[in-house]
Formats: sequence, structure tokens, C-alpha cells
Amino acid sequence: MIFNRTAFIERIDKKSDWDVIIIGGGATGLGTAVDAASRGYSTLLLEQSDFAKGTSSRSTKLVHGGVRYLAQGDIALVYEALHERGLLLKNAAHLVKDQDFIIPCYSWFSKYKYLIGLKFYDLLAGKSGFKNRLFYLLIRFYKQFQV
Repeated sequence: MIFNRTAFIERIDKKSDWDVIIIGGGATGLGTAVDAASRGYSTLLLEQSDFAKGTSSRSTKLVHGGVRYLAQGDIALVYEALHERGLLLKNAAHLVKDQDFIIPCYSWFSKYKYLIGLKFYDLLAGKSGFKNRLFYLLIRFYKQFQV
């Protein structure tokens, strides 16, 4: 289908009842619209500019628990973020997935800093966490990921 703004506006004018109306066609708005439409709801998505314009520069699209805030000592914020992440995992598991990250450690101090910090992070997450972090020695890393 070729985009024809006039035709789309005429379709909107003819229909007065919508099951779902979403204002904002960024990453969240688009995802919500696709989900609603795929469930059979008549869905109207309104966007001021172009769909998903600028969303990559404004959002990482990561659902996280705030490791950076843990390093800053804001434990209450990290706990709250981890709780919210757990609710997303429970209520929208089809939208949330675990993502592995590789954090290079160049000293024994940084290795233990991350080891202790991320273990504490896992404890804060409790049952609402994804999985425990893995620590690879460089040789094991090369074998595991065939780098």
C-alpha cells in the first residue's frame, strides 16, 4: 500500500469509534499499536511527525534495573526499577527478553568490583530477576564465543 495522507485522513474522518487510540508513534506507540491491532482491536495511531522519528536517539529501548544507579549508591531507585522490570517480565514476557553484555575488566580490582556489584544487583532483583550474571576468564571467553 502506498502512503496517501489524504486517503488516510478521509478514513479517519469516516470512522468515529475506535477501540484504541494512541498518541505518539515512537517506539512505544508503534509497539502498542501493533499489539492492539494484532489482537483485533480497531486501532488509531496519531503522530505529529514521521513514525519512530528520533526514537533511537532518545531511547535505548532497554528495560533495565539501573546498574549505573547502583554504582552511585541509589539502592532504593535500583530496587524500584528491578521491581518494575520484574512486572514487565511477568505481564509482557513476549516483549521483554534477556540481553547479555560483555564488560571488559582490565584489572583485578575492576573484576571484583563488577563481581560483587552484580551479585548484589541479582540479590536486589530477587525472584523478579532474569538470570545470574556469568563471569568469563579471557581464555574461556574466547572458547565460548569463538572470537
